[in-house]
Amino acid sequence: MAIYEEYTLRERDSFKDLKDLQTNYKLNYPSDFNFAYDVIDRLGKTKPEKLAMLWLSNKKEEKRFTFRDMMLWSNKCANYFLSQGIKKGDKVLLVLKRSYLFWFAMLGMHKIGAIPIQATNMLVGKDYTYRCNKGDIKAVIITGDGDATEHFDEVEAFCPTVKLKYVTKHKKPAGNNWIDFEAGIENASEYFTKPTGEDAIKATDTMFMAFTSGTTGYPKMIMHDFTYPLGHIITGVFWHRVVDGGLHFTISDTGWAKSLWGKFYGQWFGETAHLVYDFDKFDGEDILKVIEKYRVTTFCVPPTMYRFMLQNEIKQYDLSSLTHCCSAGEALPAEIFNAWKEGTGLEIHEGFGQSETAVCIGTLYNYEKPISGFLGKPMPGHDIRIINEHGKYCLPGEEGEICIKATPNNKPCGLTTGYYKDAKSNAHSWRNGFFHTGDTAYIDEHGNIKYVGRNDDVIKSSGYRIGPFEVESVLLEHPSVLEVAVTGVPDPKRGFNVKATIVLQKGFAPSEELIKELQNYVKTHTAPYKYPRVVEFVDSLPKTTSGKIRRTEIRQHDIEKYNSKK
Repeated sequence: MAIYEEYTLRERDSFKDLKDLQTNYKLNYPSDFNFAYDVIDRLGKTKPEKLAMLWLSNKKEEKRFTFRDMMLWSNKCANYFLSQGIKKGDKVLLVLKRSYLFWFAMLGMHKIGAIPIQATNMLVGKDYTYRCNKGDIKAVIITGDGDATEHFDEVEAFCPTVKLKYVTKHKKPAGNNWIDFEAGIENASEYFTKPTGEDAIKATDTMFMAFTSGTTGYPKMIMHDFTYPLGHIITGVFWHRVVDGGLHFTISDTGWAKSLWGKFYGQWFGETAHLVYDFDKFDGEDILKVIEKYRVTTFCVPPTMYRFMLQNEIKQYDLSSLTHCCSAGEALPAEIFNAWKEGTGLEIHEGFGQSETAVCIGTLYNYEKPISGFLGKPMPGHDIRIINEHGKYCLPGEEGEICIKATPNNKPCGLTTGYYKDAKSNAHSWRNGFFHTGDTAYIDEHGNIKYVGRNDDVIKSSGYRIGPFEVESVLLEHPSVLEVAVTGVPDPKRGFNVKATIVLQKGFAPSEELIKELQNYVKTHTAPYKYPRVVEFVDSLPKTTSGKIRRTEIRQHDIEKYNSKK
């Protein structure tokens, strides 16, 4: 039986309960498993006319691609790469926003064993320099939209490993030795033969690399092997609960691994099509209109995007096509969960993971009900433990680090093989038979996991350990608060004070009275010691392009501000 048929939509409800699923879910795959051949090419031959992607430009221009199209365009890319001297093991930086060319190029590189590395078009010169030198990049493929190519040209001399530069939406004149990528693949043959001999690809070979989102310091470089897509059968088929022949919509730029979670492997295992919308700026009302018009069936966005969508009267939109909704990237506040359920009738199923993992904790529809404030339970194939700073398993209610029982050579599909040329990070993350995620949580008596925060984000104040999410969740319940980031600000007596940096809803203005009201609200809705002694109102919060709040930037600003007053 083909790999992608083992856990299709027809099989996912055959398990009687979550325990049965966690115990009996098994993956069997050949030693040369390759998603491009074993899933896409197979679908391209057996179901050639089935829709794989509906792509929308920022002006809502439509392109539709079948699985046969994906097979043939990836063949073209594979042939073109080989003709350009790009071969197995070569690293290629992809800066393609939400262009359909990203999927063509990724699959083409999977077919020859070249190693794609994702990056956002918001990079500037120093970012390119760091990534190209850290990753030994041989070629770059960069969007012709905007000024991304200009930023690369500024630092090309400092990127000695880069030998080839490709541009999409070819600029006229391109200049500076840029090669027209689209013209190149258009002229390549659509027939491709799977490599054999020394060029053959094994499941244990490195399939792609990714940079972390860089919320603290320089981003690390993660490696994943060809078993990575198999880890996303759980993501797409079981967690996203995609519909066979349906239309799945995850909002993510291709510069981040989240796009591989929600816009690539797991959903195609379930034979659903992807909706890819190449918008320039997120607009909640616009997204609601897109869901309504194109009859999206399954949907996944970070909590922040749900929040902005909920600024609209969502009941005035026909969202009846939606069958299932998910969220990841940040912990999901209860007020968003409740407001979305009231407006759509659908619960949001939360999932936890990282660029280093597939979804490894979450709630699975038909197996368990979401519990507001809790991530859920370990996903099948993952032995999750909460471990304290002394290396001991935590008791229910005791806070510790989320760890996955694994070693680099014995790990669940979807988990990283390690960090590229980074012995220090590898030694820190792989310890005592576990992969340490750096995220903290606690588990209740029923096995449900409650997220606390990143190790770096936990605030230590007067002997208390305070997770920012706990305070943020309470503040977000207040009608005046649109967005909030909770951090620690240095204090000579307490070590750190809790600080709330707040974006207000329309119709509210900063005032001392509002600060006191918010502080009292926190005191009466959670343990009083957690209340923010410092409150600052801002117009916007710093975020990564994947939508995560950059608390480290707020902390750095506060440290500089604090030190300047000494």
